[in-house]
Amino acid sequence: METQTENILSITDAALVKLAQTAASEGVNVVDSFLRVAVVPGGCSGLTYDLGWDTARSDVDKSFKIANFTLVVDPRSAAYLEGTTLDFSEGLEGKGFYFDNPQAVRNCACGESFGL
Repeated sequence: METQTENILSITDAALVKLAQTAASEGVNVVDSFLRVAVVPGGCSGLTYDLGWDTARSDVDKSFKIANFTLVVDPRSAAYLEGTTLDFSEGLEGKGFYFDNPQAVRNCACGESFGL
């Protein structure tokens, strides 16, 4: 497992608070588990984000700490996520986690997928 000195993506304070609340409500021990962030094929624009708790790592995974969380990203996803910000909103425009990716050249109407 590779440990990064620079973060591949950033996380807003709002998203950090919601991640902590989610971990607590789901009984996730953030010392033994980590947050895996990935880009996978799917959605109307070709690529979609995958965010979830995990405990298994690969030797090629990139890992870094943000606040109390360890984030793990596979090398292919890391290239797509460079410069991305994970945020959380409870506003009228929608509720939930969302990614602001400066590399995305197109997004689907629902905001669930993107293309480069």
